[in-house]
Amino acid sequence: KEYPTRIKISTQDVKGMAAVDQIRTIDKLRIVKIIGTLKLETIEQIKRTIDETYVK
Repeated sequence: KEYPTRIKISTQDVKGMAAVDQIRTIDKLRIVKIIGTLKLETIEQIKRTIDETYVK
C-alpha cells in the first residue's frame, strides 16, 4: 500500500522507502555501514513531503 509520507528510494543495490512520518535523529557514531547515496531529485522529493506534512 502506498502512503503520501512514503517515498520510494533506491541505491546501487538496495530498494526501499523513506518513511517521512518516522524520521528521527541518530548519532553518526551509530551508523555502521553506508549503503549508498540518494539522487538529488529524491532528496528534493523528501524535502517537499516533509514541508507538506509538517510545515504547511
